[in-house]
Amino acid sequence: MREVFLCKYGEIVLKGANRAAFESLLCRELKYRLSQVGKYRITRGQSVITVTPSGDRDPSAEESEAAYSTIMHTFGIIAVCRSAAAPKDFRAICDTAVSYLEGALGKAKTFKVETKRADKRFPMRSNEISAELGGVLLSAYHNLKVDVHNPDVTVRVDIRDEAAYISANLEHAAGGMPVGSNGKGLLLLSGGIDSPVAGWMMAKRGVKLDAVYFEAFPYTSIQAREKVITLAKEVARWSGSIWLHIVSLTEIEEDLARSCNEDYFTLLLRRYMMRIAEKLAADSGCGALITGESMGQVASQTMESLAVTDGVVGMPVFRPCIGMDKEEIISVARKIGTFDTSILPFEDCCTVFTPKHPKTRPTSEAVEAEEAKVDIEANIKAAIAAEEIIKINYKDSFDI
Repeated sequence: MREVFLCKYGEIVLKGANRAAFESLLCRELKYRLSQVGKYRITRGQSVITVTPSGDRDPSAEESEAAYSTIMHTFGIIAVCRSAAAPKDFRAICDTAVSYLEGALGKAKTFKVETKRADKRFPMRSNEISAELGGVLLSAYHNLKVDVHNPDVTVRVDIRDEAAYISANLEHAAGGMPVGSNGKGLLLLSGGIDSPVAGWMMAKRGVKLDAVYFEAFPYTSIQAREKVITLAKEVARWSGSIWLHIVSLTEIEEDLARSCNEDYFTLLLRRYMMRIAEKLAADSGCGALITGESMGQVASQTMESLAVTDGVVGMPVFRPCIGMDKEEIISVARKIGTFDTSILPFEDCCTVFTPKHPKTRPTSEAVEAEEAKVDIEANIKAAIAAEEIIKINYKDSFDI
C-alpha cells in the first residue's frame, strides 16, 4: 500500500489574484526538495498539495520517512496528513482504513471519524461515511471506543476527484510562506544561539537566505568555522541552499586594537561587519541584512548602539529576535535543531579584544572620531578580496 502525503497550506489562500503564483512557487520548492529523496508527483487543488510516488513505485519505509521530514521542513505547508489512497468506493475505503490505520488505532483507546467530501458526486454524505466507517473500525479494533470531543486518534477521510484518502491525525508543519516569495536577505551568521534563529524566522516569512560568517583566525579556531558551517546546514534544512561567505577580520581587529579607544572596539567592529555585509549583499542580489540582536542583551545591543551600527548602511536591517528574551530564543533554537550546535564551546570574532568597559550609549560623532584613526576603505577592500565562499546545498543538510 503506497503512502500519499496531503499537504495543506494557510496564508497562501489569502493572496487573492496572486495566489496561483505562490502555489506554483511552493510546488516548485517541494519538487526540488523531494527530488533529493526520490521521484514524486506533485499536484494541487482545493488548497491541498498531493504528493504521490511517481509511477507504480512503492517507496521503502526509510524513503517515506525522509519524504515526510522534507515536507514538514518546507515553509508554506501548515499541516501534513500521511494518507493511503483508495478507490472511491465505500467498501474499498473501509478495507483501506482497517489495513492502513493499524499502527495508529491498534494502540489507541478512543477515536472519531471526520469526512470531507470535496467530490459531491460521491453517493454518501459526509456524516454517513463517518458513522458507517466508525462502525467498521469498532468491529475491527475491539480496544476502541468513540470519543467525538477528545479522541486519541482522529481518522480523516478526504474524498477528492481522483481518489479517497484515509489518514490518522493531521500533523502541524513549518507554516509560513514559501521561501523566495519575499525576496532575499544576507544573514550575519555567528556561532551563537541568536543568529540561526533570526535566519529561520526570516526564511519562514519567505526570505531566501545567503549568509556571511566573520572569523578572526588564529584568535578564533578552525572548530569555530566548522561549527558555523554546521549551523548553516541546519538552517538550510528549512531555508534551502545557502551561499556562505567567510570573511576574515583578523587584520581589521588588530588595526582597531592598535589605533582606537578600547571602549569603542565592539561598536567599531560591528560597523565594519555591517559595511562588509552590505557590499556582499548588494553583489549577491540581497535586499536586506538579517542579524540576531535582541534589545539590551549585550552592550552593543542598546538602542543607541544599534542606531550607531545601522548608520553605516543604506539597506534595511531585519532583527526578528529584537523583542525576544533569551529563553524565548533558546526555545526556538531547540525547536529548529540548532541549539546543541550553537552551545559548542568555540568562540566567535566578537569575543576577541573584548573591552572591559564597552560603550552602551555612544554617539555617532564619537564613533566617527575613532574611525578616523584607521583606513576603513582599504581594510574593507582587503577583507572582501580574501573572502571564501562555500555552497551549503540543501541535500547536505541531510548529512549534518
